[in-house]
Amino acid sequence: MIKWLAAGLLLLSSGLCSAAEEEAALADYAYYGFEPEIVTNYISNRKKLGFVKLSVELMVKAPEDLIAIEHHDPLLRAAIVEILGNQPEAKIKSLTGREEIRRECYDMVNRLMEQETGRPLIVNLLFTTYLYD
Repeated sequence: MIKWLAAGLLLLSSGLCSAAEEEAALADYAYYGFEPEIVTNYISNRKKLGFVKLSVELMVKAPEDLIAIEHHDPLLRAAIVEILGNQPEAKIKSLTGREEIRRECYDMVNRLMEQETGRPLIVNLLFTTYLYD
């Protein structure tokens, strides 16, 4: 019984240490938000143009990376606008389509940052607001 208790406490304490280590590692992450929000048209099945408005946040591993992201903001914004503008209405309006678009934007901005800086800086790309009509 004591062996099981000791083994359980050891596992619990090692779990707490790794959780603390993960929290410390996450503390260095920083976010870059595009200002103003991105608003563009997309391919609509209706007679009028559809539009999508979204807030995009880029997650980077180190706060120093924000300088490069800010410097290349126009390039990254243009890439996201181009991706959104080429999407069909059904994809814009579906949850799975939105995730595919988010992933495509993430891949593109990371590729662009790798071309410009020599390394992929983006850890994640988040849509914090996603509105469409």
